[in-house]
Amino acid sequence: MNLAIPANIHHDTYIMMTRTQLSFEREMLRDARRRAADRGISLAEYVRRLVAADLEGDETPADPSAIFNLGRSQVSHIARQRDSMVARAYRGGQ
Repeated sequence: MNLAIPANIHHDTYIMMTRTQLSFEREMLRDARRRAADRGISLAEYVRRLVAADLEGDETPADPSAIFNLGRSQVSHIARQRDSMVARAYRGGQ
């Protein structure tokens, strides 16, 4: 048995792959298949590319303080008036 890799074949072709099973909501699977077809690739390749992009992404945790003090409420007192606002909304805004 000759297991030599032909010179004109890239080494990536012989990378061992492992099968797995994924579960998707019907609509999500339909949309993913459509997106893969639009790109001219298989669903499996589409998922592999998404996973690869995510794994290469920035793993630095976001700084939660970035969302604080984005604006100031001059008139809303929702924290202090929450109960009465919820009751008013429940009664239909009366």
